[in-house]
Amino acid sequence: MTNQILQQQIAYYRARANEYDQWFYRLGRYDRGEELNQRWFKEVDIVKQNLQKIVQVEEILELACGTGIWTQELLKIGQKITAIDASKEVIEINRSKLNSQKVEYHQIDLFAWEPHAEYDLVFFSFWLSHVPPELLKSFLLKVYKSVRVGGQVFIIDSRFEPTSTANNHLLNNDGSIYESRKLNDGQEFQIVKVFYQQDELQKHLIQVGFQADVKVTDHYFIYANNTKF
Repeated sequence: MTNQILQQQIAYYRARANEYDQWFYRLGRYDRGEELNQRWFKEVDIVKQNLQKIVQVEEILELACGTGIWTQELLKIGQKITAIDASKEVIEINRSKLNSQKVEYHQIDLFAWEPHAEYDLVFFSFWLSHVPPELLKSFLLKVYKSVRVGGQVFIIDSRFEPTSTANNHLLNNDGSIYESRKLNDGQEFQIVKVFYQQDELQKHLIQVGFQADVKVTDHYFIYANNTKF
């Protein structure tokens, strides 16, 4: 069951590539009106400001790099970025959007990914919530292995908030890790979606060896800056 969902999840993000930015920029089905949109972007700015507190580093690894929304922020603090995603479609959007020689792209399924180098900063956004609970520890251990001693891991993800998703998506707070997602053309997919509480995420990060600092914005985001000692 889990493997079938994970394959659907990859197919969903490949099919959604040209629509993905609509979610982040609150367009189309994701437009919740001026007040809620302003609240969203205010909280985005809080997370961006915390990311930009990281001092300049040489090498960054971005997992699940997507269409480049956060890759462009990482370019402000890193000299070289290795960007990984399972979807060639989002990689091409990212590449054309940034057009930067500082970014090297690799199409890799993150559930099959194995770290072969250490980085000053490892970053991933809106990805951890798509990792099934039974695979969480093994994934975080690989992340721990991929960052050098003294390096950092910055994570961003979603809080449970019904207005964060499309107006034709229904978020269920029933304990299920599976959610239904639709595209603009009506295609429907099942994905994994786990909403972490602040103390719960901190516990998982500490268990694999990080010194973790997990914070939340008022409504939409949970984010963590973690250091490896």
